[in-house]
Amino acid sequence: MADEPVRTRGTVLHFVEGTVVHAGSHLHEKSHPLHTHSFFELVLVTAGEGVHHSLAGRQRLRAGDAILLRPGVWHEYVDCDALDVYNCCFAADLVRRELAWAREDPLLGYLLWTGPFSGQRRGMLATHLDPATMDEAVGYLEGLRRLRDQPLSRHRGEVIGWLSLYLSCVARTVAASDERGEHTHPAVVDAMRMMEADPARQWTLADLSGELHLAPGYLVRLFKSVTGMPPMAYLSRHRVELAADRLLHTDLPINRIGESVGWPDQNYFARRFKSHYGLPASLYRQRFNSVRHSYPAPKEQV
Repeated sequence: MADEPVRTRGTVLHFVEGTVVHAGSHLHEKSHPLHTHSFFELVLVTAGEGVHHSLAGRQRLRAGDAILLRPGVWHEYVDCDALDVYNCCFAADLVRRELAWAREDPLLGYLLWTGPFSGQRRGMLATHLDPATMDEAVGYLEGLRRLRDQPLSRHRGEVIGWLSLYLSCVARTVAASDERGEHTHPAVVDAMRMMEADPARQWTLADLSGELHLAPGYLVRLFKSVTGMPPMAYLSRHRVELAADRLLHTDLPINRIGESVGWPDQNYFARRFKSHYGLPASLYRQRFNSVRHSYPAPKEQV
């Protein structure tokens, strides 16, 4: 990836400064090593075969398979035979800013936020595109790829447009197979944003429902209809993802990281983290530690 706006520190993939979206095709033979990343990644298999290994287990891949991975998820490819994957990577800050509206869209909100958090998916969401939909998706990815050498300051709208089209294309396929609500109640979106804005607060269901002027039981029903889980479970998933980011990108002691995300009890934090990522927080940091290097600032890239 030396010629791309993606760099590796330890086994953490991250964007170089100024990059918000990257789309590129990669051919894997035999294997691609275990790693995690600081951005969202939506992988589309276009040819060949192989096995995707993650905390969710081992999935045999074929053309048309797509996997959405939230930041912090670890994975690798093994047993690859001409496995051609089209990677689309996009910054978490872009999701929080330019794509903030997508949270209220039933399809995109499920693809990016609630689907990967629901059930035992552990920050991932897999689907399969039929040939016509895959061709459509590749067209949008090619639109993004053509902009990679253009200044973002002149093409931000086009970049967001191509990315939105690609995400929507995949989200429609997910919606056809996953059980999910057709409408996202504004209270659910407000609850998510409130908890994410202050994760260290010792939230209770009573506090949250009181802030929203709703009965606790009604809020739980609304939340579960959209996410498949109650609000406090969603908060837990957000906290553990936030903790993973801080383990990789700060030098804070592990107990301080637990406190910063709302889990001052170190033993409880340890249990929650291992339950989600399958690794103790100390081992996660050791294995995927972002070793700090200095890189020259590149020109602004897509």
